[in-house]
Amino acid sequence: MAYRITVYLLGMFINFFGVALIIHATIGAGFWTSFFIGVSDLFGLTVGFWYGVFQFLIIFLNGWLMKQNPEFKALLPVFLESFILDFWLEIVFASVDLSAAPVIIKALTLGMGLFTIGLGVAIYILPQFPRAPVDQLFLAVSARFNLSLRMGQTLVAVVVASLAVLIGGPVGIGTAVLVLFLGPVIQMWYTRAYPMYYMLRPENAPHEEYL
Repeated sequence: MAYRITVYLLGMFINFFGVALIIHATIGAGFWTSFFIGVSDLFGLTVGFWYGVFQFLIIFLNGWLMKQNPEFKALLPVFLESFILDFWLEIVFASVDLSAAPVIIKALTLGMGLFTIGLGVAIYILPQFPRAPVDQLFLAVSARFNLSLRMGQTLVAVVVASLAVLIGGPVGIGTAVLVLFLGPVIQMWYTRAYPMYYMLRPENAPHEEYL
């Protein structure tokens, strides 16, 4: 159990380190972030409020896709993610400002963020603990429609980014990069992390349904 918890938290920290890099690249927010900002601008209240509201609603969508009861314990990762993201943004990156940096620096930061998020998500889903609803969504879509992780993530990204554009969210180059490449990057890291995870913990290895 300690091993699974360690891997779970490690994946979360790596994931949100990547999210912080994407935010500081300042060339377009991620598709979910763009959507939540767009909703906030449209209806008022904070981005965090809408983040929580939609996470709660997505619990029911995931239950419907998976043909099972809503997984309310998935709210736990929402609180963990909020804490970890604030750790990176408010403590580690508090004094970092790349808004005036050369384009090449922003592009490198974006690329590093993309690969770091992909690695973090691939690690974070391995222990099969409760996942935040937005993370569970692409897994539910993949399972329901018999898609790979790459295709499930890309499909969700395209739909959410399109909605963000329609409501005026801060969609930019960074958003497009995540939509196009995050799914394949998660798939790439997952195919490498999966055997390593079960090499260290070989018992009860599940069927490799997403590889």
